[in-house]
Amino acid sequence: MRKFDTKVQHLKYKVLREVARLAWNDTLLKNISDIPEKIVPGNTATMRCCVYKERAILAKRVKLAMGGDSNNPNVIEVIDIACDECPIGGYEVTDACRGCLAHRCEDVCKRGAITFDKNKKAQIDKSKCVECGACAKVCPYSAIANNKRPCQNACKVKAISMDENKVAYIDNEKCISCGACVYQCPFGAIMDKSFILNAIDIIKKSDNNKKYKVYAVVAPSISSQFNYAKLGQVITGIKKLGFFTVIEAALGADMVAIAESKELTEKQFLTSSCCPAFVAYINKNHPELKPMVSHNLSPMATIAKYIKETDENSKIIFIGPCTAKKAEAQLDNIKSYIDAVLTFEELQALFDSKDIDITSLEEDVLDNASYFGRIFARSGGLSDAVAQALKEQGLEDFELKPIICDGIEQCKVALLRKSKNVLDANFIEGMACEGGCISGAGCLTHGAKNKSEVDKYGREAYEKTITDALKVITNK
Repeated sequence: MRKFDTKVQHLKYKVLREVARLAWNDTLLKNISDIPEKIVPGNTATMRCCVYKERAILAKRVKLAMGGDSNNPNVIEVIDIACDECPIGGYEVTDACRGCLAHRCEDVCKRGAITFDKNKKAQIDKSKCVECGACAKVCPYSAIANNKRPCQNACKVKAISMDENKVAYIDNEKCISCGACVYQCPFGAIMDKSFILNAIDIIKKSDNNKKYKVYAVVAPSISSQFNYAKLGQVITGIKKLGFFTVIEAALGADMVAIAESKELTEKQFLTSSCCPAFVAYINKNHPELKPMVSHNLSPMATIAKYIKETDENSKIIFIGPCTAKKAEAQLDNIKSYIDAVLTFEELQALFDSKDIDITSLEEDVLDNASYFGRIFARSGGLSDAVAQALKEQGLEDFELKPIICDGIEQCKVALLRKSKNVLDANFIEGMACEGGCISGAGCLTHGAKNKSEVDKYGREAYEKTITDALKVITNK
């Protein structure tokens, strides 16, 4: 069974795997010549115009696998030399234009950007076109195409433009680190920085000096990943990497559900704080709404804070689907709790860098959280959990009116309506990725089936209520 959705993901994974393999063996990677020959292009180009370009791009991928540009605070970076194959024309008339008599495209264009040549074919004047797309919508032949680059289409916050060299440029003032562009770029020219070397260093030092324990905090969306193996085998594999134990971030979600439900009844209106990309969008685009963002930490940070307060000799590595978590972990109020963040892609690279075949392992048990904490991984799960938390705390009299925002575009609409005081809701559940965390850029696989896998995982929880799950904490 395939481990990844796309060949681009597999290419990225191979670099991560070999960088990790060298790190485990204490080999200092100085340049591309240190990378094993099996991922270095030979004498014939297979993907690009020449082998020299392929090697130059590989060198950039290696750099990103080792942490990327330290001068760039964004966790998302563009590999400039790899970004040159996409069209950049915007709306253009294709050969499908029949030179019809209706001229609907001309009539609908308010800028007068459309004219007709001697063959009666439509032409678009780029100096007048504002790329509204009205002409494309009315053309009966669908003859007007939008040649916007995939990264620009993927970025719903308009953080990506093209520079003077026609290379993608990311505006860090707008970027929310969601990673949509990373997943959608067909050439792998946009990547998230990896902190896989930091994670390996933490694990190795723990093994050597025994001064601290390394906890893996795994996101509940892990239940929808590694579909070629059983979840219990994945947990065993994580421990074989050198982790002391594995804790569910979903237990932190249970803690957040209780806290957010209380905060909601006190403030009467709240937006969730679980998705760092959603929170980043509010901070950058609706600063007036910042006081309405829940003051509770995300499930990742909440459980990590609890672990560090309980075990002062601990290191926390979060493993999940989200590139924005890498940015969250660098925030001043979070960085003392999280020592490194890995994606599921990087976890797969770690397994294979140590030749761990998880399908051959015994199954371990992951049992910390409730059903409601586990379904945080999919859109709507947080609202369900808050409703349950209100019920368990005897706060049913409070009328919960959530609006579930599935993807950053729905988040934008809800926040705009709230800023204008026309939103008929008292709780905004914001998820930057469509479908929720099960569609994060760092997932191995993406798809509708992931939701059913998360719900199944939730139903397998031993603790059927949030209160039951939190007894493990309150009894200590």
